[in-house]
This record gives sequence, structure tokens and C-alpha cells, in this order.
Amino acid sequence: MNKTININLGGFFFHIDEVAYQKLKRYLESISRSLSDDPQGKNEIIADIEARISELLSEKITDARQVVNESDIDDIIKIMGQPEDYAEAEENYNDASYSYKRNNASGKKLFRDPDDKFLGGVASGIAHYFDVDPIWIRLGLLALFFGAGFGVILYIILWVLLPEAKTTAEKLQMEGEPVNIDNIEKKIREEFHSVSENVKDFANNASDRIKEGANEISQKVNNSLKGKGRKNNGLQDFFETIGKIILVFFKVIGKFIGALLVFVAAAVILSLIIGGFSVGSLEWLNVNIDGAFVQYPPFFYDAILPKWLLTLTGFLLIGIPFLTLLVLGLRILSSNVKKFSKATSLILLGIWVASLLTLVFTGLDFGTSHANYGQNIEQLPLNHVKNDTIHLKMTNDDALYYQHNLRRTSRKHEVEIDGKTKVYSNYVKVDVKKSPSNKAYIIIQKESRGKTRSSANKNAEKIEYNYEIKGKDIVLNAYYLSDFKNLWKDEEINITFYIPEGITVYFDNSIRNFLHDVKNDKDIYDKDMVNHHFLMTKKTLSCTDCIDNDVLNNQKSI
Repeated sequence: MNKTININLGGFFFHIDEVAYQKLKRYLESISRSLSDDPQGKNEIIADIEARISELLSEKITDARQVVNESDIDDIIKIMGQPEDYAEAEENYNDASYSYKRNNASGKKLFRDPDDKFLGGVASGIAHYFDVDPIWIRLGLLALFFGAGFGVILYIILWVLLPEAKTTAEKLQMEGEPVNIDNIEKKIREEFHSVSENVKDFANNASDRIKEGANEISQKVNNSLKGKGRKNNGLQDFFETIGKIILVFFKVIGKFIGALLVFVAAAVILSLIIGGFSVGSLEWLNVNIDGAFVQYPPFFYDAILPKWLLTLTGFLLIGIPFLTLLVLGLRILSSNVKKFSKATSLILLGIWVASLLTLVFTGLDFGTSHANYGQNIEQLPLNHVKNDTIHLKMTNDDALYYQHNLRRTSRKHEVEIDGKTKVYSNYVKVDVKKSPSNKAYIIIQKESRGKTRSSANKNAEKIEYNYEIKGKDIVLNAYYLSDFKNLWKDEEINITFYIPEGITVYFDNSIRNFLHDVKNDKDIYDKDMVNHHFLMTKKTLSCTDCIDNDVLNNQKSI
């Protein structure tokens, strides 16, 4: 029968039998002796080791009445490691039964990091868990805040639920390091080294301040000996106080500027990310949502480089400066945020310059593609003679692009015909003039732009436009089609009917919004000429059924 001993280990009470107690005691004493050469932080190292052992025993002991036995201590020693790695402890702690294998597969645990925190250490704790730089976690939380709106709530919830890594063992678990003697000692010595460096810096700063104070006092004494009155000293103190107030004010302003930079930069970066998925077709993802939100800039069309590459360069051109501003704002708010390394800065600068040059050359190429005006003219005869009546109508292909109200507009639309993307536009002008001969004919003038006059003429020639003659009716298409790359080439169609004297023209209501500056002897507005007959006289058109029409009366009153 073994004697049972009650012990307090790491703030917890355990019942342990005498053999297990002696083994644990010798284990801790050997660790203590292995640290005897360097007593810096020795007590804290032992305390952390005891806390870790207490944690491991608590996992094993499920009942408060359960007694810790020798096998439990052996399991703990296997996890924590033997002190025989330390030279001084080898001769006092070389029991072969204590051979072990280090536990290098210790899993990570999620904690809040108090040593690298901006607010509560949530982002840095998550960064340790996923082994990434904390800046990316912070950017993700900011994106959730500005995008989905629940970033703040998520952060607060994690702040409440995640424990803070206070002890050395918890910090090692947070970093995914095995919680054993080697790592505990290493971690604590690193912290002591950091503290000593901070104390050294503080001492140097304090020494400098003391020297400055002594020099100031000496200066004041010298000034006093020179006969300076108290009024001057009071005035000097007043100005010093004002200077301190101004300094504090500028510090507050600096924090405000930092917060403003973070807000603006994060908003712009988030907008760019969203815009990258909505500003046209992402070819590498085979996603086509062109026109769903906004269209590509004009110079993206008819460019040598693919649109996805130009979109990426535009994103980088704007995003890199704002990413720099974001990091600058974070550094203003917190000294824990590190600046970009020299290599990273040079890489980002190189990417930004390359993006700038790419867009500049693409813009210049776009400018040259609009440098020259070109046209294509077709003259087609009409088999109408004197006393004939021509009915002018406009029609649309609703299966191609449906419009409830046909009208002339410069707006262009994207349509697909036989798997090929085309530009659909209603920019068609119709005019009727006196024929210089006795023959009736129609002139269709197509206009476009290009890098040279020749290329502009070819672009104009490729514009697709049709009409149909059905007896007295001439049915004109209310639209034209063009290559999609010519979306911004200022293309249009001008149709002019040349009618000899004696032929009557009837304007159908469908052509109402396409008539353009049609001359007549009563100066009737273009839109008011529809549903009426106009006879071509020696000079111009004359309405034959507008005598009792309200439209004509309105024209006269105006």
C-alpha cells in the first residue's frame, strides 16, 4: 500500500501516491539544476513547466478523488521531454526507464495574441493558427466590415470567445510548437531578451532626458545669473506649455489621419475587388456579365492585349497605391504593424510601373484608332416616277434586340449572332431632299473611324445595314450592326432620299423618331410630319393634307 500525498501543482490540487510524487519531484529538481548556469527567468520557466504538467494531469484525472500514479507521471515525462538534454543534469538523471521520444506533433490551438495585437489580438491569433501574416487577416476582417457589414460583430464574438495566450505554454500552443522543456525555456528567454532590450532602450531614453533636463536647469540658472527676470521665465514656460498642447493636438490629428487612410484605402480596395468581378467579362473564369453593372473603359476595345489583362493592370495600378496607404494608416495607428520590406516594395513598384506603361500605351493606341474619319457611300436607284407615292417606314428585329419605343439614340448594345458578338445601335438618320435630276434614288452613308483613312473607310464598309422595297413601301431597318471592337468608333448611318418633282412621300408613324432636319415649305417639325403626305415641288416638300390639321396651326402659333 502506497502513501497518498496532496500537492498543489500550478494552482490545482492533486492526490498523488508517494512513488509518483518522488519521481515528479526528482524530475522537477533535475530541470531546475539544468537551468542553474543561467538563472534569468528560472522561476518563471519552472512555473510554466508546472502549469503545463498540471494541465496534462487535469486531462488525465477525470475524478477529483482519483490518485495520480507512476504511469501517469511517465506519460507526462514522455510529452514534456527529459532534462537529460542538459549537460549538467545527465549524471543525476540518467535512469534508462525515462527514455522518451519528443512530441513534435503538437496541434495548434486558437488563442488571442497579446504580444501582437491591434485591438484584442484576434487577427494575429488567427494568423498564427493558419500560419499567415496578420496583415492579411486584418484586411479580410476589414473587407467583411465594409462589404458584408458583419466584420465588427464577428470580431467582437471572437474577442469574447477566444482566450488570450497568457502563459508560455499557451503561446507555444498558439504557435503550434510542442509544449516541452526546450521550447518553454527558449520562449521565456526570448521574452526576457525582448524585455531587457526594452528596458535598455528606456534607460537610454531616460538618461538622455535626464541630461536634457540637467542642461535645461543649467541654462535656466545661467539665465538667472545673467539677470533675467521671472517674467521671461514665466513667458518661456507659457510657450513650452502651448508647444506641448500643440504636439498633443498633432498626435490626435495623426491618429485621425491614420484611421481615415485605413477607411478610404480599405473601401477603395474592396470596391476594386467587387469591380473586378463586375466590370465586364472575366475570361479566365468564363464568366460574362458585361453591362450588368458597368462597361469596360473605351480604350479596352480594339486593343492588342486581352481585356482580362487590361482589367488586371487597371486593378494593380489603383490597388497598389491604396494598399500602401492602408499599411501606412495601420502603422500610424499601431506600431506593431510592420512596413513592407525593401524587396517587397521594389516588386510592388515594378508591377505598378509595368501596369502604368501598359495602360498608357493602350490608351495611346486607342487614340490613334480614332484619329481619322472614314465613310462608305452606296447609291441605289428607286423605280418611282411622277405621281407615285412612297411610303417610308422603319422596322426593328425584336428577336435580335427588343425595344418598346423605337427611337434614334447613340447608345449601343451588345448582341450575339451565330455565336459572334456584335454592336447593335439605332443611330440612324433619315432625310428627304429634292433630286437634282428626274430620277429617284437613295444614298446610304456609313460613317466610322480608324487609325488611317483607309482603315476608317474599311470599318465603315463593314457596317451591316439593310432595307426592303415592297411596291410603294420602303421599309428601313431601325438599327445597324457592327463589329464589337468598334463599339467606340462613333459610327452612324445617314439615309437620304432624293425625290424628283411630282412624287409624294408619306411618313409612317414608325419613322417619327428617325427623321432628321427634313425641309418643308411650312417648317413643320420632323416629328409632326408623320401620318401626312408631302408632295415634292420645284423647291421642297409641301404637305397636301395639313390644311385643317392642328399640327399646322400649332406651327403657326409658335
